[in-house]
Formats: sequence, C-alpha cells, structure tokens
Amino acid sequence: MFERFTDRAREAVKRARDEARAAGQRPVGTEHLLLAVLADPDNLASRVLRDAGVRAAGLRAAVARHTAEGGAGLAEADAAALREIGIDLAAIVARIEESFGPDALRAAVPAPRRGLRRRQRPGGPFSPRSKKVLELSLREALRLRHRHIGTEHILLGLLREGGGPAALVLTEAGLDLDDLRRRVEAALRAAA
Repeated sequence: MFERFTDRAREAVKRARDEARAAGQRPVGTEHLLLAVLADPDNLASRVLRDAGVRAAGLRAAVARHTAEGGAGLAEADAAALREIGIDLAAIVARIEESFGPDALRAAVPAPRRGLRRRQRPGGPFSPRSKKVLELSLREALRLRHRHIGTEHILLGLLREGGGPAALVLTEAGLDLDDLRRRVEAALRAAA
C-alpha cells in the first residue's frame, strides 16, 4: 500500500512515528497522524485545515491534554470517567509509586536490538485505529479515482474513521467532520 503514497504522505507517516516517540507513546495513534499532516504547512490537507480555522499549536495542545499520561497511561477523559464511578486514579497511582517507585506504571522502552537489523516498514507500530485510517486513506483515493495517496487522503481517512483522538480534537476545535470532508473534496476538485 505504501508504494501508492506520495512523498509528502510517506513523510507524514514517518513524522507520525516521530510524534509518538517524542511523546513517549506507543503505538502511533490517529492524533499523531493528524499532527504529522499539520506539520507540513504546504500540503493540501494542512491548507484545508488552516482555512477551516485550525491552528496547529491549538491542536497540539488539545492532543497533549487528551493523551497526557497520568502515570497510568490514561488520558484525562479516561481519568474523569473513573472519577465519576468513584475511583480515584491519582490515589491509586500514588500508592503504586509509593510501593514500586516513581514511573512504575510507565511503559518500558525496549532496548535496541543487536545484530542484523531488519529494515522497518514505513508504517511502523500503529494502533488499530491508525491502521484503519491508513486503510481508509487508500479507500478514499480509490473512491476518488486517484492513483496516489496524499496527505489529503490521510485526512479523509481520519475524518471517515471519526472515532479516534484526532476526530475528537477536531470536533472540540469546533469543526464539523462532514463539513471538513466537503472542504477537502472541494480543494481536490479545485487543484485538479
């Protein structure tokens, strides 16, 4: 599938991996794909988002707020849901860290492998939702009868998936996902 990706789309996939690593998170989520698409201000998807009023810094802050690891690796929305049913996550984390030390709940970073290294595929370790987004980007390209997959198709895949952190931060930013889809398709027609 990656052979159909444009250079910019391939770069976005690589950048998504870098975004996840920089945030200390695995696997790569839909939010990392969105941030990676936005990192190149000249691609079509980024221009459409900017024209819709999206600011990269604002989305980055929203993503950080939703994916912040509170020791247990849960986002704030998850912690709030647990508080609603009477579970004090902060107290549980504090007890665990008291017994096992700071960052006891943080995922261990695997040691680099020695010996022969396999060339890693461009996709890398993606979450099930992100894999679905990449599959949907291919479907979007086919639906539009495009022979390539660009960042605009990745954005359409993110919008079509509609349930991950990327869709959440876009809707929280006041965007209607269906309207954003129409904007991307209009921009594609205008660029043709």
